[in-house]
Amino acid sequence: MIRLDFRSLQMRLAMRLAALYILATAVAVVVLIYRAYDTAGTLNERELSARASDLARYVSVDPNGKAVLNLPASVAAAYNSGDDSNIFAVRGPDGRVIASSSQKFADVVGRWPNATDDPSFFHLTDLGTRSDEYYGLSTSENSVAGTLSVSVARAGGADTLVHALLREFVLDLAWMVPLLVLVTLIIGVVVIRGGLKSVRDLSSAAANIGPANTSMRLAEQGLPSEVTPLVSAFNRALDRLAQGFAVQRQFTANAAHELRTPLAIITAALETMYGNGELTKLKADVARMNRLVDQLLRVARLDAVALDVSEVVDLNETVSSVATTIAPWAVAQGCDIAFVDSPQPIRVKGNSYAISDAVRNIVENAIAHSPPGGEISLSTHVDGRIEVADRGPGIPAEERPRIFDRFWRGKSAVSHGAGLGLAIVQEIMKAHRGTVELRDNPGGGTVFTLCFRALDAPSANADRSLAA
Repeated sequence: MIRLDFRSLQMRLAMRLAALYILATAVAVVVLIYRAYDTAGTLNERELSARASDLARYVSVDPNGKAVLNLPASVAAAYNSGDDSNIFAVRGPDGRVIASSSQKFADVVGRWPNATDDPSFFHLTDLGTRSDEYYGLSTSENSVAGTLSVSVARAGGADTLVHALLREFVLDLAWMVPLLVLVTLIIGVVVIRGGLKSVRDLSSAAANIGPANTSMRLAEQGLPSEVTPLVSAFNRALDRLAQGFAVQRQFTANAAHELRTPLAIITAALETMYGNGELTKLKADVARMNRLVDQLLRVARLDAVALDVSEVVDLNETVSSVATTIAPWAVAQGCDIAFVDSPQPIRVKGNSYAISDAVRNIVENAIAHSPPGGEISLSTHVDGRIEVADRGPGIPAEERPRIFDRFWRGKSAVSHGAGLGLAIVQEIMKAHRGTVELRDNPGGGTVFTLCFRALDAPSANADRSLAA
């Protein structure tokens, strides 16, 4: 289906083409009608001139030396039809009327000067019985009786058939021309659309280019010459962007890697030291720095290398491992960890390390926002869902659209954390073609849900039915 977008290049070209077609067609129609009427008038003049020549040919001189007109019966019948639609008058060199079809016309012509070689046209009224108007010409013709002045005329109504044909012709143009213009425009739009197909394909390809696939480039072969320079410039700009991304990722990874060793040394040294509360705060600060560096390394790895999500992962085992690993730290923070696994294995295509990382980031956030004595609940479902529920203050509705942005921290954020955990979770879920959702916990707090595509479709459908 073709949508009418008047801002598109296709529609702009079509509108300009339509204006050109309409203007050209209007000019052609006007010229055609003018030529039709002009041709009809020219044919009428030629017919009158031919009649004048015939009349002069039938003039002869009698034995008394007097010029007379002897018309054949067929020609005489045309002038003696009784309706006076065709009239004539023939005058001799002296201007005297030799013969005429109408005495009234002869009286009028007798007062005119002799005709010349160049025909002179006239318009008369109140002649004859059939019509009040006559259109004719007077011309000079050579004959055996000398140079004659021949005047012939036709009643205005005698051209009715010709004018009726011309009107019919104009009416046919009135409905045929718009139809022809419409068909031509449709063909033009189709041709333009086909010509711009390569541009639409380029737009589709460009829409798939993003930070995750900066190596993609637009094809430069088979393009219109007007578009090729733009595509080449765009590809060169992508090369520069990709280089900038690579430098940025490399810097982040190198900086994080270089920070790990001194932080590890500081952490080890602090563990052997004893002191007052300031030492405890120092240990907490170093722990936050370790977590930030670790998250920076994870982000750098996610950006630099495509995640391998081809292995089969059991979500029960992955989430259980995360819960077991993080439980001591959660208890140290005054929180309890509860894990409810699915009664059957949940197999998905993915990366076990990355899935563990995503779950761990959500659990760490939940622990950080939970009050002392709060419970963090983890659960898996056969349709490929992992849920992490906490009893914290929850996330305000106005902040939810931005919680997955890198380095973004809401007004209610606690002092530790750099705003990278949920961004890492979203990148991991995108790599697995899954989604991450959140909703309010009925008992207070927030429930995060990681949705994967379970390989056991029948079981997944059954679980969804039970959940409904």
